[in-house]
Amino acid sequence: MALGTATAPYELRFDAGRICLDLLSTTHPEERLDSVAVLCAWITGSGLVPADTVLAHADAAWPAAFRELRDQIGRLVRGWTAPRARAYDFALARVNDLATPAPPASRAVRDGDGELIRQLDGPPDCAALLAAVARDAVDLLTDPVARAALRQCEGDNCPIVYLDTSRGRRRRWCSSEVCGNRERVARHRRRAALARA
Repeated sequence: MALGTATAPYELRFDAGRICLDLLSTTHPEERLDSVAVLCAWITGSGLVPADTVLAHADAAWPAAFRELRDQIGRLVRGWTAPRARAYDFALARVNDLATPAPPASRAVRDGDGELIRQLDGPPDCAALLAAVARDAVDLLTDPVARAALRQCEGDNCPIVYLDTSRGRRRRWCSSEVCGNRERVARHRRRAALARA
């Protein structure tokens, strides 16, 4: 997938379990939503729009709007157990405001082979896409079962929050291939250093 400034496939991740949590992942290990091209790749990769949706009308204001929503969702997701009145309430009001517009309207159409595919009714505007992500955050935060499955990655300095849907709720890392491997390598090195001492 050509992502403009993003060059490695792990730079945009979609493994947190919810679209709003995938948006939070765009800050690690550095800012990802730094261009319209990368944001459009994230919008498509997250499933907000069908893969063939043209987003040529996206402009430089879109990444800033998504980063602002991401910041507010982060305050809510990371602070729901002990909400601090002012910052939490402001974030909640902002996410609720952004959730108000109608999300992109989709319809089922036949493709060239006669199969039904999802297609948007027209080009989605930024407010509609933000609304879809904000509504996902509202759904997550108002669902006690989903909220109880929120986990912070145990990886060293990893800020990613994910939905733990594993059997027994024993998932420890945002990704076994990324943070899990780092932890296993670090553990091996510690054991090797102790054995040499």
